[in-house]
Amino acid sequence: MLRTALRNVLAHKARLLMTTLAVLLGVAFVSGTLVFTSTISSAYQKSAEKGLTHVDVAIRPDNDAKAAGPGAAADLDQELLDQVAALPGADSAIGEASGFAALAGKDGKLVGGGFDSRGGNYFTGQNGSGEDTRYPMSEGRAPERTGEIALDARTAERTGYAVGDTVRISVNGPVREETVTGIFTTDDGNVAAGGTLVLFDNATAQSLYTAPGAYDQITVEAAGGTSQQQLKDAITALLPADAEAITGQQLADDQAEMINSQMSAMRTGLLAFAGIALFVGIFIIANTFTMLVAQRTKELALLRAVGASRRQVTRSVLIEALFVGLVAAVSGLLVGVGIAAGLRGLMNAFELTVPDGPLVITAATVIASLVVGVGVTMLAAYLPARRAAKIPPVAAMSSVHAAATTRGLLVRNTIGSILAAIGGVLVVAGINQDDQGATMGLGAAVLVVGVFVLTPLLSRPVIAAASPLLRIGGISGKLARLNAVRNPRRTAATASALMIGLTLITGMTVIAGSVQKAIDKLAAEAITADYVVSTANFSPMDPEIADTLTERSDVTAVSALRASPAYLAGTTKDEYLTGVDGDSIADLINLPFEEGSFDGLADGNAVVDTTTAEKHGWALGDTIGLTYADNATGELTISGLYEANEMIRGIILDNDTLTPHMQRVQDIQVMLSTTGGVSDAAKSALEEALGNNPAILVQDQQDISEDIAFIFTLMLNILYGLLAMAVVVAILGVINTLAMSVFERQQEIGMLRAIGLDRRGIKRMVRLESVVIALFGGVLGIGLGVFFGWAVGEMIRTGLDTYELVLPWGRMAVFLGLAALVGVLAALWPARRAAKLNMLMAIKSE
Repeated sequence: MLRTALRNVLAHKARLLMTTLAVLLGVAFVSGTLVFTSTISSAYQKSAEKGLTHVDVAIRPDNDAKAAGPGAAADLDQELLDQVAALPGADSAIGEASGFAALAGKDGKLVGGGFDSRGGNYFTGQNGSGEDTRYPMSEGRAPERTGEIALDARTAERTGYAVGDTVRISVNGPVREETVTGIFTTDDGNVAAGGTLVLFDNATAQSLYTAPGAYDQITVEAAGGTSQQQLKDAITALLPADAEAITGQQLADDQAEMINSQMSAMRTGLLAFAGIALFVGIFIIANTFTMLVAQRTKELALLRAVGASRRQVTRSVLIEALFVGLVAAVSGLLVGVGIAAGLRGLMNAFELTVPDGPLVITAATVIASLVVGVGVTMLAAYLPARRAAKIPPVAAMSSVHAAATTRGLLVRNTIGSILAAIGGVLVVAGINQDDQGATMGLGAAVLVVGVFVLTPLLSRPVIAAASPLLRIGGISGKLARLNAVRNPRRTAATASALMIGLTLITGMTVIAGSVQKAIDKLAAEAITADYVVSTANFSPMDPEIADTLTERSDVTAVSALRASPAYLAGTTKDEYLTGVDGDSIADLINLPFEEGSFDGLADGNAVVDTTTAEKHGWALGDTIGLTYADNATGELTISGLYEANEMIRGIILDNDTLTPHMQRVQDIQVMLSTTGGVSDAAKSALEEALGNNPAILVQDQQDISEDIAFIFTLMLNILYGLLAMAVVVAILGVINTLAMSVFERQQEIGMLRAIGLDRRGIKRMVRLESVVIALFGGVLGIGLGVFFGWAVGEMIRTGLDTYELVLPWGRMAVFLGLAALVGVLAALWPARRAAKLNMLMAIKSE
């Protein structure tokens, strides 16, 4: 039986090609994902470990043990640094002060992505002399005073800056012009990944990021003979209540865990799409082996007649699947390694740089590829193998094609109807349940399986509905319709592969379009200001920005938004307060008030959203007792209750009340209106007034909407790209089904040629059959996608009041057109092959 199975594989290698390709693509997706994420994870971990080479213990504020009151723990002071440096087990101690620093390139644009643009201090030791071992200078010297900076070598290379150049930098809003005094090298992981690092002298960095004489972290290197744990124990005895000591090893482990966690999310997402491609591939494999078995019914019956058991027949088909799976798995593994290398190169091309390092191919990746490739192939081939073994030898000898019984189809339709009904009920029930995702996900899976089981039943009415279109093809169109419904199970399996891809694509398009419209509507309803000013990475800004805008004669209303933590009376949990300009905020935002208004906010009152008020049992006129960030206590009187939205919620008070209690006065954003309203000229004037700062965004409502739209469009395009793999596999399935269908209908095609149907008519018949099958899958996929999009949207609506279902009719028409195009393209080779058949040889074939 082993020799028989091997002979069959070699005899049908051309027919098994599409099956092998389908499995290969799925395995390549799996192995490529595993290699890519392992490579990135390893590169970041090694880069992080290099950055911690001289760190045996790190001291940082402990936000879980705050002694200073609400908000973050206090910075570390110079006295603590001196005490730690004086410990017998400490060889050296470095104080660090760091934060955001946006560097403008020579073209005036922000270098890097904003979020990975960092600034820090060059620490020269306790007495101000010496070198910072973290940042060895390759050119020039370290910054020594305000107005001087040093750049990392990678940033200097890509921007073209050199020692002596003047550069523009923004740390918290206002533009700073600095002179480059040095270029340094670093093992910093952010820099290795394409970020920027700017160094200031110690005093300047402290004034920008912490406070004079304060640090946000202290790193200590142990003296010879002192272990990390011993040094940590000695340091812990010196620490205040709101600081903690962590060993370098623990830091490395924490960073490795964080990197693995981030890569795990990416890995899970990519593997999910690989799973979809493999699931679609199962239909192709099952179809292929079903047709191969049907074509070899007499051969299998003869094996049974000469003594082969049912188990041996099943085993021979599974052995064929094993060979196909092995070839596909090994090929897929090799292709996956190439995909991983290509993805890494693509990231570098788009300046999404990752640290240097080799491709990481683990034993787990190899095993997973082999198990997935072989397992999926054998699983899909099992039912055709079992079905082949059940055919009685005498029946098989007398008939090559045994049609499915009416009873078998009735059972299938009954099971499919039950599964579809259960799945639909679970999806709807999941909308209002606590475990929405789990219930809805289970329901979606059951519904898809139910529809798949029902597709033979659904194929007849859907294909019949396409009859008017097929009449255009004349007799070829009629034959195409009859061929499509002749074997409904095969048609269903082929169409289902395309259905799954289009279901996901349509569902995501519906959700993305609806959410985008909801957010646009939310922004339009909540913000009445002409412009919103913020930093590129949405970090806090210096109040100087708001002051500059307030002084302009063309600005009619301006309000800085500030945030500061506080404790409500009787609690020790942070409750954030939002500060605004009480005199102008009513002209800049639109909040529907249930009671009261913004009037009186400047007199020490506050407005609260109804959800927060209900949670604490507050009513209009009640007094709120609280402890501010500076530990001062105070009271606020509720002068208004408003309905919260996704952009504005919580306790809002006047900046004059909040600002005196803030540890560091900074603005989250600034809202303003101008005399001329929104215009390009007004926007340009505001940007010029702020120094054409690359780190500052001046946005109107349309800009905000476009930013949100860009994010959704980018995500949607990435998902389209990932799902394209499933669609490619589905196309292979249509090609495979048509090619094998042509092979088993050689005699029929020969007869059609003999009675007058020309080659062009044969090609048209095969193409129209392919288009009908593809459109059938497209209609089912779009229908299911709209249903799932509606269900997920109802779940989103519970947290986003402005959400409403938006059906993208244009895109759905495009998807249906693409399904038809898939049918045309998939039929090219099978149609050409059918037209080339020699009619006499075809009529003689069995």
